[in-house]
Amino acid sequence: MLRVPLARRAVKSYGVRQEIAPTLRVSSRAQRVILGVRLAVFKAYDIRGTYPDQLDEDLAYAIGRATARFIGAERLAVGRDARRHSPALCNALVRGVTDEGVTVVDLGLVATPMVYFAVADLGVGGGIMVTASHNPAEYNGFKICRENAIPIGENSGLREIEALSRTCPGEPPAGRPGGVVQVDVRDGYVDHVLSVGAGRPRVRVAIDCANGMASVGLEPLLERLDIEVERLYFEPDGSFPNHEADPLKVENLEDVSEAVRRVGADFGVAFDGDADRAVFVDERGRPIASDLMTGVMARHQLERSPGGVVLYDLRSSRAVAEEIEKAGGVAEMCRVGHSFVKAQMRESNAIFAGELSGHTYFRFSDRLVADDGIASFVAMLDVVAAEGKPVSQILEPMRRYHASGEINRRVRDTNRVLAAIEREHAGAPEVSKLDGLLVRYDDWWFNLRPSNTEPMLRLNLEADTEAKMQAERDRILARVEALGD
Repeated sequence: MLRVPLARRAVKSYGVRQEIAPTLRVSSRAQRVILGVRLAVFKAYDIRGTYPDQLDEDLAYAIGRATARFIGAERLAVGRDARRHSPALCNALVRGVTDEGVTVVDLGLVATPMVYFAVADLGVGGGIMVTASHNPAEYNGFKICRENAIPIGENSGLREIEALSRTCPGEPPAGRPGGVVQVDVRDGYVDHVLSVGAGRPRVRVAIDCANGMASVGLEPLLERLDIEVERLYFEPDGSFPNHEADPLKVENLEDVSEAVRRVGADFGVAFDGDADRAVFVDERGRPIASDLMTGVMARHQLERSPGGVVLYDLRSSRAVAEEIEKAGGVAEMCRVGHSFVKAQMRESNAIFAGELSGHTYFRFSDRLVADDGIASFVAMLDVVAAEGKPVSQILEPMRRYHASGEINRRVRDTNRVLAAIEREHAGAPEVSKLDGLLVRYDDWWFNLRPSNTEPMLRLNLEADTEAKMQAERDRILARVEALGD
C-alpha cells in the first residue's frame, strides 16, 4: 500500500520556501506549467497529459491542494493505477491534500469504480483517482468526484480547481496537516458489484484486463463465482506490454476473441485501463456494439426494477430505445459524457444507462450512480443466465438496422459546418441540438458532434438498409469535407 510521509518539507512545490513567502521562487518546469501547459491537461471530464512534460509532481501537488480546497471536506479518498509514474504523482497529490489540512483515505492500487464505491461507502467528501484510463503509458492524470461519487467536470468545478491550482501552492499550508489512513475496500466492492445481477450461470469466459486495473476488483469477485476463466494480462503493468488498454479499438480485441474461440468460451470481455469500461465479444469472438449491450442489459435490469427509466446516448441504435420500451421501461436519450449521463440519471431517477463508448451506468443505491466495467461483467452473467442461449442469438434480433460506426473528419470551423448542415436539414421530422446536431428521418438518422479537444467532427449514422446507410453516409461526409475546407 502507498505510504505517504506526513512531515512538512521546508521547500514546497514550485520552489516556494514557506519562510520567505509570499516572495516566490518558481522553477523553470513550473514556469512552463504556469505559462500554458496547464491549459492542455484540464479536459472536459478529467485532467490528463503526458508525464513529465505536461503533468508532473509540482502540478500534482497543486491539484491536490486545489481539489481539497474546492471540495472543502474533512476526508478525501485517493487511489492510483499501475503506471510507473503513478506512485510519484500520487505522493505529490496526497501531500497537497494533506497540506490543506484534509485527511486522505489511501485506497492504494485500485480500479476507478472502486474509488467511486469507496467515496459512497465510507461517506467521505470526494475522491481522486490517479489514472489516464485507456491512454498510452506515457500519459497520466486525475479523475475527481465529490460526495457520493458525483463527478467534477468542466461545468461542475474542474475550471475552479484549475484556477485554484494556480494560487494554492504559493500560500502557506494549513496550520495542522491532514493525516493518511489506509483502507482495503476489495471485499466490500465485491458485494457491491454482485448487487447488479441475480444470475450465476456456470459458464466459461475469456477476460482480457490489458494489464490495467480490472484484475484488482475481478480476482476477489471470481473467487465467489462458479465459472471457468481464461485469464489474459491480469498482471497490472503500466507499460501495457501486450496491447493498449483501449477496447474500443478493434485490434485490442483480437487476443480476447482468439481466446474465446480457442477455449470455447461462452463470451469474452475486455476492460480499459482503469476498468470503468468493458467491451464484449460473443461466443464466436465477434465484437458486440456497446449500444446493443445497453439494450440487452436494460431488459434484465428492468426485470429487477419494472417500469424504470433507462438512458441511452444519442449515438445509439434505434433498436436500443425500442428494446427498452418493449421491456416496459421508459427510454430517455442523453448527451455523451459520463458527467452528463450521471447528472441526468440523478435528475430522472434512472435505473441504468449505457454509452456507445462501453461505459455502463448503474444505480447502485439512492446515493450512488456510477459507471463500472466490472459490474457490467456481472450484469452480462445475469443476461446469459436468464436467456439460456448463445450470446450471438441473444443479440441477433437487435441487429436490425445498419450503422456507420463513428467517423472522424477534421474541419477548420466546426460551428460553421454544423450550422450549414443544420440549415440543409431544417425540414427533417426531428432536429435536435442536445449534443452537436442530431437529425432524424423516418428511415435514417445522423449525429454530428464536435470534438472537445480538436477541430474535428464525429459522425454517427444509421439507416434501415445497408444501401441507405452507405448512400447517406457518403453524402454527409462529402458535405462535411466541402464545407470544412
